[in-house]
This record gives sequence, structure tokens and C-alpha cells, in this order.
Amino acid sequence: MDITKLTALELGRQIRAGGVSVREAVEAHLAVIREKENDYHCYITVRKEEALSRADAVQEGILSGQYTSPLAGVPVAVKDNICTKAVRTTCASKILGDFVPPYDAAVVERLTAAGMVMLGKTNMDEFAMGSTTETSYFGVTKNPWDITRVPGGSSGGSAAAVAAGEAGIALGSDTGGSIRQPSAFCGVTGIKPTYGTVSRYGLIAYASSLDGIGPVGKDVADCAALLSLISGGDRRDSTSVPQDRFDYMGALKGDVRGMRIGIPKGYFQAGLDAQVADAVLAAAKVLKEKGALLSEFDLDAVDYAVPAYYVIASAEASSNLSRYDGVKYGFCAPDHKDLQEMYKRTRTEGFGDEVKRRMMIGAFVLSSGYYDAYYNKALKVRALIRQSFDRAFENCDLILGPTAPTTAMKLGESLSDPLKMYLGDIYTVAVNLAGLPAISLPCGCDDQGLPIGLQLIGKPFGERDILRAAYCYEQETGGAFCGRC
Repeated sequence: MDITKLTALELGRQIRAGGVSVREAVEAHLAVIREKENDYHCYITVRKEEALSRADAVQEGILSGQYTSPLAGVPVAVKDNICTKAVRTTCASKILGDFVPPYDAAVVERLTAAGMVMLGKTNMDEFAMGSTTETSYFGVTKNPWDITRVPGGSSGGSAAAVAAGEAGIALGSDTGGSIRQPSAFCGVTGIKPTYGTVSRYGLIAYASSLDGIGPVGKDVADCAALLSLISGGDRRDSTSVPQDRFDYMGALKGDVRGMRIGIPKGYFQAGLDAQVADAVLAAAKVLKEKGALLSEFDLDAVDYAVPAYYVIASAEASSNLSRYDGVKYGFCAPDHKDLQEMYKRTRTEGFGDEVKRRMMIGAFVLSSGYYDAYYNKALKVRALIRQSFDRAFENCDLILGPTAPTTAMKLGESLSDPLKMYLGDIYTVAVNLAGLPAISLPCGCDDQGLPIGLQLIGKPFGERDILRAAYCYEQETGGAFCGRC
């Protein structure tokens, strides 16, 4: 039995049954990391000794009845913008290269309480700004399906780690598609929850009104289990929904009879790769054959989602990243003459090009004389996008479409053309602007053997609907992870 090929829930069952020890599970994943990490570079920090020590403690806890979660003992990877007590958390940036948080994020507290074992912190685009995991100060992550390709981003390290067998399951963050797009590129499953479902306490902010934490797993059930574990209210995050827990496992019924699924016409026009379109429409046909009711509709306001998103996200980023000044924590440029020079040199040397670009865009759209022309107008467009989704959900239960317009591109292709990279988020950013839940799961491969992602978008707090449809599709098509094509 290859432990690293098991889904997280299968591994959890083996551990509870005594067929596999927690230490064996951790050692198996660490062995894959030793073998493959030089090729893939999924991690910024690997915690070998700490993980093994934790594995022994968790094993005792399982035997004593302390840990009863179905994911107890499962090795997990955590994106490096999620704070972990006494473990370096860098946001893949030089400016936080030596930052060690004094506390755990809310989601990490819940992983620990459930008896999961953290293997390390995964690579990402710097401050989550990017779609390829190429803007990291610590180097590029490569796609396990083809190391000449990007894994997507910004949660590329988490998606690649799960796809490569370097983690049983992982946490990522999603500001404009950063869980879903890398999940599509790496042939795994990822969920962006409804805004407020998962506490953002301890998530280092990019754009506070858009950010969210979610699971990346080998299949739908794994993601449902981890989402159930990390969801729930948190008094330390005023935007979290005051509910103790959300249980999503009950949605995995494999039945979509009577479910109304809308397909936006605009999602299947110019710019979408023909093979991606064919695979997504074939997936829609599978759901129709299982009893779902399909209909096409117009989602016009979403045409303006990309420019509205980058105005709003950049504006919030320029505010959130102003805290990195070399005074309180993180990198501080040496040999400065005065305070102003320290600020300038610290930020010049500490931030990468993409982060600087978005911070400058954000400062510009918030500046006097441009606020109404850009930022305020983007907020109005955001409201129109929400209204478009509200109208759509009057006639359908969920929306089906592609996750990304293409499969994984070659390394280096997007960095030379930032606008092209931004347009690659065309199917994902509207979900964040509207605060909706969405899932990406594999629905085939192109003629080069690269995974294609199917995206299902739900109503606010409609995670159960998207999980139900995704699970039905997965079960009907065999549910093969990294082997469907």
C-alpha cells in the first residue's frame, strides 16, 4: 500500500483501524518530499523533526480517545501566509523572510485540536499576488504533471504538494481564484468557501474583503471533511459567521436529481481554450444524465469583474502592506540615514516587482482626484456583480463553468505580460467580489495530458449544493485522482 496515494479520509480510516501508524504516515510523506522536493519546490519550510514528534503524540491521543476526527493523524501542509506559532511565516517575501509569529491562526488551532500533523509551510506567490507561484522570493514551484509548467497560484505550493504526494491534504487561501486555479492546473480539488465561513484570524492580509482560507485535497470528500473542521465563527474575526460548526459531509449523496444548474453563455466565448470548453460541457452533460436541469443564461456584469477586482484588491493591498516599514518586524534595510530613507529602502529591497506594481496601482486609485474615477466606480461594479449573481440564483441552484481559460502554461510565459496573467482570472474573481462559495475539481485532460478544472459556484452559504454536485460528478466518472485521463 502506497500511503501517499490514499485520500486523506482513507488514510484517517487506516490510522484509526491500526493498519497504519501516524508516524508511518508522516514518514511516507517526508520520504516523498526528500525525493521530489528539489524538482517541485512545494515548500518554503519543512518541519521534519517537529512533525515526527507530533506524530507520536497524536498516535497516543488517538489511542486514548483524545482525537476522534476522521482526519486525525493525517499529514497536512499549510500555505505560508497563514500564521503558525514558532514556525517561520514568510508570505514568500524577503520582507517577512525571518518572521516567526507568536500565535497560531484560527484554522491552525483547529487542525491541531483535530490531531492533524503539519508537515510544513508551502510556497506561494509573494503576498498571494500572482497566478503562477513564480513571484515567490524563495523560488519557483513547478507543476508535478509537467515541471516545465506552472502549478498556478497563488496557492501553487499547496496544490502541487497534494498532487505530488508531498502532503495528504493542504490549506490555501483564495483572494481571486488562488485555491481554485492551482487546483485546476494540478489536477486536485479545492474549495473557496463563502466569505465569513472560515475565520481569517491569522491569515496575513492581501485584500481583506476578498481573502478566504479553504482546503485543497485529492477529492471532494477530503475537501468537505477539512472544510467542516475549519469552518465556524470566531470572535477574533468580526467578519466570520457566528455559527459553531458547519457539517458538509452529509452533502455527499451522489444525487443531483432536480438540481437546477445554470451555464453562463459568456463563459464559453472567445478566449476559452476549445479543449477546456469541451471537457466542461461534457461534465455538464454527465450531471444532466444524473437528473440535473441545465439552462443557459447571461451573466453580463461579470464581464467587468477583472478590472473591478484588480482596482479593489490593489487598493486594499496598498493599505494592508503599509505596515511593513522595517520598524516593528520583518526585514529592515541597513545603513539608512533617516526614517524616510529607511522606509523607502526597506520596501524597495523587501518587496518584489509584482507586489510593488499592485501597491502602486492601489495607491493611485485611492489618491485624491482618482478615488471616484476608479475605486468608487469599482465598488459600484462590485455591487452590480452581486446583483447579477442574485438574479441568476433566482432560477438556478448553482452555476457551472470552467475554472481557468487554459490548462497550465509554460514557466515564464505570464511574468513578461502581467495583463495576460490578470485576464487568466476571468472565471474566478467574480466569486470573490460577490463573496460566494465555489469548488474546482478535475474534469479531464487536454491533448498534452494536462488537467482541466470544472468550477461550480453556489449561492451564499451554498457549499452543500456545490459539494453535492461535485461529489455526484466525481462518483459517476470514477473519482480517479491524477489518473482520470
